[in-house]
Amino acid sequence: MKRLGLDNLQVPLIMDRAYEGNQTRWLAQAMGLEPVVPPLRTRRDPCEYDADLYKRRNEIERLFGRIKRFRRVFTRYDKTDLMFSAFITVTLIADMLR
Repeated sequence: MKRLGLDNLQVPLIMDRAYEGNQTRWLAQAMGLEPVVPPLRTRRDPCEYDADLYKRRNEIERLFGRIKRFRRVFTRYDKTDLMFSAFITVTLIADMLR
Protein backbone atom coordinates (compact mmCIF):
# COMPACT_ATOMS: atom_id res chain seq x y z
CA MET A 1 0.00 0.00 0.00
CA LYS A 2 1.36 3.39 -0.95
CA ARG A 3 1.72 5.96 1.83
CA LEU A 4 0.50 9.48 1.37
CA GLY A 5 3.80 11.06 2.38
CA LEU A 6 2.51 12.66 5.55
CA ASP A 7 5.34 11.32 7.67
CA ASN A 8 7.27 14.58 7.56
CA LEU A 9 4.22 16.81 8.11
CA GLN A 10 4.76 19.08 11.12
CA VAL A 11 1.54 20.01 12.91
CA PRO A 12 1.95 23.16 15.02
CA LEU A 13 1.26 22.98 18.75
CA ILE A 14 0.66 26.51 20.03
CA MET A 15 1.57 26.50 23.72
CA ASP A 16 1.61 28.96 26.57
CA ARG A 17 4.98 30.29 27.67
CA ALA A 18 4.63 28.38 30.96
CA TYR A 19 5.12 25.12 29.02
CA GLU A 20 8.27 26.28 27.29
CA GLY A 21 10.68 23.83 28.97
CA ASN A 22 12.91 21.35 27.17
CA GLN A 23 10.99 18.26 28.32
CA THR A 24 7.67 19.57 27.01
CA ARG A 25 9.31 20.63 23.76
CA TRP A 26 10.95 17.20 23.28
CA LEU A 27 7.70 15.39 24.08
CA ALA A 28 5.79 17.48 21.51
CA GLN A 29 8.45 16.81 18.87
CA ALA A 30 8.41 13.08 19.66
CA MET A 31 4.66 13.10 19.02
CA GLY A 32 5.24 14.71 15.61
CA LEU A 33 4.16 18.19 16.66
CA GLU A 34 6.03 21.44 16.15
CA PRO A 35 6.00 23.48 19.39
CA VAL A 36 5.17 27.14 18.82
CA VAL A 37 6.05 28.99 21.99
CA PRO A 38 8.26 32.01 22.65
CA PRO A 39 11.31 31.26 24.78
CA LEU A 40 11.64 32.67 28.25
CA ARG A 41 13.74 35.80 28.47
CA THR A 42 16.17 34.03 30.80
CA ARG A 43 16.84 31.13 28.41
CA ARG A 44 20.48 30.93 27.34
CA ASP A 45 19.85 29.21 24.01
CA PRO A 46 16.47 30.50 22.77
CA CYS A 47 14.62 28.32 20.28
CA GLU A 48 13.10 29.80 17.16
CA TYR A 49 9.32 29.95 16.79
CA ASP A 50 6.74 31.31 14.36
CA ALA A 51 5.77 34.64 15.93
CA ASP A 52 2.87 35.23 13.52
CA LEU A 53 1.35 31.85 14.34
CA TYR A 54 1.81 32.45 18.08
CA LYS A 55 -0.10 35.75 17.81
CA ARG A 56 -3.15 33.74 16.72
CA ARG A 57 -3.14 31.90 20.07
CA ASN A 58 -5.58 34.43 21.52
CA GLU A 59 -8.17 33.39 18.92
CA ILE A 60 -8.09 29.87 20.34
CA GLU A 61 -8.37 31.17 23.90
CA ARG A 62 -11.36 33.35 22.97
CA LEU A 63 -13.06 30.41 21.23
CA PHE A 64 -12.77 28.29 24.38
CA GLY A 65 -14.18 31.19 26.38
CA ARG A 66 -17.20 31.43 24.08
CA ILE A 67 -17.78 27.66 24.24
CA LYS A 68 -17.63 27.70 28.05
CA ARG A 69 -20.51 30.18 28.16
CA PHE A 70 -22.75 27.20 27.50
CA ARG A 71 -23.33 25.73 30.94
CA ARG A 72 -23.79 22.24 29.58
CA VAL A 73 -20.25 22.24 28.19
CA PHE A 74 -18.70 23.97 31.18
CA THR A 75 -20.11 21.53 33.74
CA ARG A 76 -19.96 18.46 31.46
CA TYR A 77 -23.50 17.18 32.05
CA ASP A 78 -23.30 14.62 29.26
CA LYS A 79 -22.32 11.13 30.33
CA THR A 80 -20.87 9.90 27.05
CA ASP A 81 -18.06 11.35 24.97
CA LEU A 82 -20.25 11.14 21.88
CA MET A 83 -22.95 13.36 23.34
CA PHE A 84 -20.38 15.80 24.73
CA SER A 85 -18.63 16.17 21.37
CA ALA A 86 -22.01 16.50 19.64
CA PHE A 87 -23.01 19.38 21.92
CA ILE A 88 -19.63 21.07 21.36
CA THR A 89 -20.40 20.86 17.64
CA VAL A 90 -23.78 22.49 18.30
CA THR A 91 -22.12 25.28 20.31
CA LEU A 92 -19.60 25.89 17.51
CA ILE A 93 -22.44 26.15 14.98
CA ALA A 94 -24.33 28.54 17.27
CA ASP A 95 -21.16 30.60 17.67
CA MET A 96 -20.68 30.80 13.90
CA LEU A 97 -24.29 31.89 13.36
CA ARG A 98 -24.02 34.63 15.97
